[in-house]
Amino acid sequence: MIYFISDVHLGILDRKNDKLREDIFIQLLDKISLNAEKIYLVGDIFDYWFDYKTVIPKYFYRTLSKLYYVNNNICKIEFIIGNHDFGHYNFFETELNIPVFNDDIIRIHNNKKFYISHGDGKNPNDKGYLMLKKIMRNKFSLWLYLKLHPNFGIYLASGSSRKSRKYTSQKHYGDTDSMYEFAKLKIDEGFDYVVMGHRHLAISKEYKNGKYLNIGEWLVSPTIAAYDNNDIYHINVYKFLNLKD
Repeated sequence: MIYFISDVHLGILDRKNDKLREDIFIQLLDKISLNAEKIYLVGDIFDYWFDYKTVIPKYFYRTLSKLYYVNNNICKIEFIIGNHDFGHYNFFETELNIPVFNDDIIRIHNNKKFYISHGDGKNPNDKGYLMLKKIMRNKFSLWLYLKLHPNFGIYLASGSSRKSRKYTSQKHYGDTDSMYEFAKLKIDEGFDYVVMGHRHLAISKEYKNGKYLNIGEWLVSPTIAAYDNNDIYHINVYKFLNLKD
């Protein structure tokens, strides 16, 4: 099985409730490890992330430890950064042995061609965000940010993350689903599956001989996606783990 997880947003809630969500995420990793061939983290696993030369956000240490164990003992993990957890220096690569990708990736599984993307920046009408993304992902901008004291830098990242989510939730881009339109273009190019997150909606749409799947979110109804060498589909995390909503 190939698993896809996105938009967990660890760190979004108060610490007590966030620990409970982290418990569920770790339980999920334990269960899917039983049959996982590969796990893709498709962005915004953390509501904010910045790793400095010698400092990382302390609240995520249990998740990081579990990711290390799974990646080095069970199956390989790949991480595509989202619009909230983009502040990576080199911790994931050097300490966890997990590759981190700034951009979309292409993978082949069972002779099927996958286009995997967090999904942010796919709306050409959102010119403000597209410009902000270029600035924030710029290596010089990240270098300057890493000069801040970690306490202030992580505080600033957390606050900016909340403002970004509020901005995104209130913005209307018209009646066209730009991510689905983008996915159709990729399917026309020959991809069998286009997998994205970011939208916080569990969506599955067939188009010609392909399928677009948006993984969903963890803020209301935690959902992941799985590919069983035959088809890709959603999994409700609570039902999967036999938990109450």
